[in-house]
Amino acid sequence: MMSVSKPIHAVLFLLSIFSIASIKLSYSIQSSPISCPEIEKHSLLTLKQSLKDDCHLLSSWDGEVDCCKWKGVVCNNSTGHVHELRLQGNRWDRCLSGKINPSLINLKHLTYLDLSLNEFSGETTPSFIGSFKNLEYLDLYEAGFQGGIPHTIGNLSNLRALNLGYNDFNVGSLEWLSGLSKLEYLDMGSVNLSRATNWAQVINNLPSLLEVEFVQCDLDFTSPVNNVNLSTSLTFFDLSYNENLNPVPQWFFQLTNLLSLDLSYNSFIGQIPTVSNATKLQRIDLSENNFNSSIPDWIYFCKDLEFLSLSSNDLHGNILDNIANLTSLQAVDLAYNQLSGKLPKGITNLCRIQSVVMSSNELQGEVQDLFGSMSECFLGSLKELKLDGNKFSGHLIDQFGEFKSLRELDLGSNSLSGTIPISLGNLSSLETLFLYDNNFTGNIPESLGKLLNLVDFSIGYNKLEGIVTESHFISLSKLTYFSASGNHITLNVGPDWIPPFQLETLKLGSWSLGEGLQIPAWIQKQRNIGFLDLSNTGISGNIPASFLNIQFLNVSNNNLNGSVPHINSFKNWRARYLCLSSNKFSGSLPRIHENVFTLDLSHNLFSEGISDFLCDTTFETYGLELLHLEGNRLSGELPDCWEKWPHLMFLKLGNNTMSGRIPNSIGLLVGLMSLSLYGNMFSGQIPFSMHKCTNLLMMDLSHNNLDGNLPTWMGTSLPDLRILILHSNKLGGEISSEICHLQSLQILYISNNRFSGMIPRCVCNFSAMATKMVLKHEFYPSDLWGYSTRHPIINLAFGPPPKPPMESALLTTKGVEFEYNTILSLVTNIDLSMNNLSGEIPKELTSLVGLRSLNLSGNHLTGSIPESIGAMKQLESLDLSRNSLSGQIPNGFTLLSSLSYLNLSFNKLIGRIPESTQLSTMEASSFMGNNLCGLLLARSCSSNGDEVHGQEEEKQGEKPEIKWLYVFLSLGYAVGFSAACTALVLKKSWRYAYFGLLERVWDDIYVYFYVKWAKLT
Repeated sequence: MMSVSKPIHAVLFLLSIFSIASIKLSYSIQSSPISCPEIEKHSLLTLKQSLKDDCHLLSSWDGEVDCCKWKGVVCNNSTGHVHELRLQGNRWDRCLSGKINPSLINLKHLTYLDLSLNEFSGETTPSFIGSFKNLEYLDLYEAGFQGGIPHTIGNLSNLRALNLGYNDFNVGSLEWLSGLSKLEYLDMGSVNLSRATNWAQVINNLPSLLEVEFVQCDLDFTSPVNNVNLSTSLTFFDLSYNENLNPVPQWFFQLTNLLSLDLSYNSFIGQIPTVSNATKLQRIDLSENNFNSSIPDWIYFCKDLEFLSLSSNDLHGNILDNIANLTSLQAVDLAYNQLSGKLPKGITNLCRIQSVVMSSNELQGEVQDLFGSMSECFLGSLKELKLDGNKFSGHLIDQFGEFKSLRELDLGSNSLSGTIPISLGNLSSLETLFLYDNNFTGNIPESLGKLLNLVDFSIGYNKLEGIVTESHFISLSKLTYFSASGNHITLNVGPDWIPPFQLETLKLGSWSLGEGLQIPAWIQKQRNIGFLDLSNTGISGNIPASFLNIQFLNVSNNNLNGSVPHINSFKNWRARYLCLSSNKFSGSLPRIHENVFTLDLSHNLFSEGISDFLCDTTFETYGLELLHLEGNRLSGELPDCWEKWPHLMFLKLGNNTMSGRIPNSIGLLVGLMSLSLYGNMFSGQIPFSMHKCTNLLMMDLSHNNLDGNLPTWMGTSLPDLRILILHSNKLGGEISSEICHLQSLQILYISNNRFSGMIPRCVCNFSAMATKMVLKHEFYPSDLWGYSTRHPIINLAFGPPPKPPMESALLTTKGVEFEYNTILSLVTNIDLSMNNLSGEIPKELTSLVGLRSLNLSGNHLTGSIPESIGAMKQLESLDLSRNSLSGQIPNGFTLLSSLSYLNLSFNKLIGRIPESTQLSTMEASSFMGNNLCGLLLARSCSSNGDEVHGQEEEKQGEKPEIKWLYVFLSLGYAVGFSAACTALVLKKSWRYAYFGLLERVWDDIYVYFYVKWAKLT
């Protein structure tokens, strides 16, 4: 952060001082006969001689002229003494440099000293500044000083304003501030105060302090403040951009006269304090923290509140209708939280509201319920306020002006539903309307075409449908940003239609653009287009050469054909992002301009080699950061001229017919993050020079003819590597233990090679596989897809940049090959199958409890399956088939609740298959080719699990053994039972005796239970 605006109160205070001083200066020039003392004049001339003046700031300092008439010098009207010295530079030119001469000490009556915005680089702050006993204002803001702050400044007992911000100061303590009893304004922005742990107590003891700015000061600790003395004075408190400050000090919210509190861009966690005495607050900014709570009730009762930003936290719960109490509210920003429920109806009763930003939450319900009936004051209320990335900037709020109407409404990226209200067309002063990424249905209302002040309009990625005609744009003459991709809309305008606007951004992805499927003429006549998305619109024909001058161009997934013209000229220096993938372009690759940063020509019909493209001598080096040429018909070898592409971060050449060796100069791509050369015919070894590519996150060299060993340098030189895919090559040798240094590795896919030896036991060092993965986006760095650090995009009106080509990988899991893209960062996979590995499965492997897929099939592994495999509870796919594993299946398998695919076939496993709900869903084929038994098989198990009976024994050709003892016992039982039955039938006396016995036994049983029941009742 280069600079921070001074608070409005301080600005007004300084302006008043400046006005008074200017009046004094004018009066002294016109009417004062008194000249400045000679000693003071001589001191100033000596100062001039010691300084270098690049802006001629001191050009009027002439020894023949009264110093009171010099520029930047203000004298006392009565005495002629120099009272003020205003030597500030400006934002663009650092005028003065050199050393501050000690002769300045002779200005003993100095009350005002401003040396800000200069370049006294390498100089320490003169300690003699502490000798100016009458000094009231000292401004050294961004003056280039370094070293320690002179503690003699603490002697300036009359000092009222002190600005030391944005210098390279080294501060150990702030105790020297304690003597500044009259200090009202203190700015130490960007001064490292990490060692000044007592800063809170020091400023708490300054009785006159009104405004404090400790922005970006590396504060990481706040000592407790028991008795808050600032409660009667402090009005402005800014501690933003102190990223290690935590927890939030409760005493901040006890400052009863506080008007502005800015704690944005810190690391505060937990709840926003639920109790606050700061009821006079006019501005609250708690954005960009990690607060995890609901919006506290006390905020709804700050009736003077004008600006509220709680964006980019983890806030949850509902936005209460009590927001209607904030009758002074002009801007509210609650974006990027987890707020839910319906939009509060109280918003439409706020008569001064200027900007409503609630995007990227979980808000639900129909917007029609909110904007169906808006109050009259809401329809005519507001003044201009602009957003820059959800941080308010631009015009300051004019607190004394008349208000007109709502200017900004941002409800994007929620779960809002229903139709877009027709009544939104009544917000006649609306300039920004963002409803993108919701669940809106139906048509786009024609009433929105009446918003004659509308500049930015985004309705993309909803479920809108129907037809859009010329009447939808009839009054939108100021429209410059129109984003509506991701809907099913048909554009029906005449072939000669001339729109009333000139757009800078146009996104119509997935639209139907009318008959003929050609690029409409009206689009080609938009002279200011900088961002154009016509992806998936079905357009055909050749691409207009003028389109290749567009900064952001996406015409992917269409039927465009022909060759792509060379991109060797451009009307300005800004970075360009061109996506022409999934069309029918053919011929050779186009040559490009040095300012093309992203080029996606994947999945087309480009052929021939790429030497002319890569080794083009038009420019010494190129700025390309992403080159995506996958899925074409490119052939030939990779040329050895990668030194021309020093900024390349993504190189994707997969699924072509290229051959030869990978050249050594590819190691010059030191910023490379992703390398994809799969599906070609590359041969030879992986070049050693690639050990210089230390930023690699992904490497996919699969389906080639590479040979040699797995490089040992990968483990030590690629510390951040997450994805290593080398399967289907001719690599061999042992898997070195050096690979275990890849602690960030989450996918290791080296199957179908010739690796031998044992699986290294150090695999437990794969830390990323030992934890549950969460979704990450580091594959797409913000400076690549937005605003490059080397060529910042000045015109931000184009909105967010296009999404990058999705990083993807083809992986075999659950026995099927899948392409992973959006959830790639969640995948954890080890596949060592189809090699010549031997030895046991190391039990250390089971410590990788975050692993989701493990495939060791088709090797020569022996020994038993580790019992500790039950710890791998995230495991979804496990394939150990076609090895020589022995012993029983461990009971730990019953703990694998996530397992949905299992293959243990064709090993030497014995015994019972453990019984569990998860294992019962597996196919019997998962266990075939072993000596197993259990419910999943036709072979039942004995009580001890080591014997089996049933039809499967006969299928294996084994004759059943005759158990003669059981045969004789059965025959004896049959003979005895038959004899007894025969006797009962033939012998009448025996029959009577038998049934009489049965009757007496029944009577005894009946009487027994009847007596028991009687006692109970």
